Amino acid sequence: MDFVYAPGKNHLFIPGPVNIPEQVIRAMNRNNEDYRSPAIPALTKSLLEDIKKIFKTTTGTPFMIPTTGTGAWESTLTNTLSPGDRIISFLLGQFSNLWITQQQRLQFDVDVVESEWGQGANLDILASKIAADTEHTIKAVCIVHNETATGVTNNMAAVRRILDDNKHPALFLVDGVSSICALDFRMDEWGIDVALTGSQKALSLPTGMGIVCAGPKALEASKTAKSVRAYFRWDDYLKCYELGTFFPYTPSIQLLYGLRAALDLIFEEGLDNVIARHSRLGKATRLAVEAWGLKNCAQKEEWFSDTVTAVVVPPYIDAGEVVKSAWKRYNLSLGLGLNKVAGKVFRIGHLGHLNDLQLLGCLAGVEMVLMDLGYPVKLGSGVAAASAFLQNTIPMIPSRV
Repeated sequence: MDFVYAPGKNHLFIPGPVNIPEQVIRAMNRNNEDYRSPAIPALTKSLLEDIKKIFKTTTGTPFMIPTTGTGAWESTLTNTLSPGDRIISFLLGQFSNLWITQQQRLQFDVDVVESEWGQGANLDILASKIAADTEHTIKAVCIVHNETATGVTNNMAAVRRILDDNKHPALFLVDGVSSICALDFRMDEWGIDVALTGSQKALSLPTGMGIVCAGPKALEASKTAKSVRAYFRWDDYLKCYELGTFFPYTPSIQLLYGLRAALDLIFEEGLDNVIARHSRLGKATRLAVEAWGLKNCAQKEEWFSDTVTAVVVPPYIDAGEVVKSAWKRYNLSLGLGLNKVAGKVFRIGHLGHLNDLQLLGCLAGVEMVLMDLGYPVKLGSGVAAASAFLQNTIPMIPSRV
């Protein structure tokens, strides 16, 4: 079947890649240039300083790597650890599962703490393992801040308290791919040694840039870590930083200009306002799900994500059909359920460059799809629940007051 153009815009509500702002598209619409000219190092220097703001760190060192979040994972692990090192890693969804697989392939001794999909990281088990490790054989704790497959957010401050209460020196390594720039994230305050994200999530850029921010303890660890690393070697970046050239290989000029525009938009809105907007969208989505009589995959309020909601469907509905039907009939893109929750959940992504009325359009589309598939939803019920909440919580646009 030939592809037939659909009028209007595709309604992109997957949890990444996300909508790209027009300002970012325009900023990237340029020819290649010499990345060794004076212009690009000056641009890069400003980006590195501003990246520290979105991680909320003054002591971290950022690296902008032409890669994806998976490459940022590998960069984090290989620069700080040695083969055979014992690490604790939490398995609670597809992306934490993929990270653990990578850790095992890199020949670390991975102590996996598994939770039911829909639950957060079991921090009681972490506390027990850390307290018992009096000889400090655990070299790192690895955790996904926001598990995109299940819409579960973990408590980073609580992890730090466990390490501090036991005076344990393990590195604290955090995947912030679907959280940084959307959820409250405090690298310095939470004592995170390495945090990472990807360009295609809350930054609202195309895929292609992995951003890693390494704290002083992690940089010190990189001096003695024995994992094989070449392309992802931090030392190569640091040498270029000293020279003022910044990149040990060719960066994407277009992504650099796009990142500049994306960060400008975030700072213009205000990072705290961006986080509040995501909180509002997440709450509105959950109210709609409740009004439909459906359940959130995340099992407790403390774990609810403000960037993605995984919706559990009744047993007689294949969640994959929800996603397929939404795309075929309504030009609405929703996220599939992955791995253990495949066919059981569909995901509504509500992160990045997105506003309240766009979300309401998505919720209306979901209602129609559910009705198409035989679920007895009352049309307008979820939209009404979300609208009632949003109508009382949407702030005035500051420039239009």
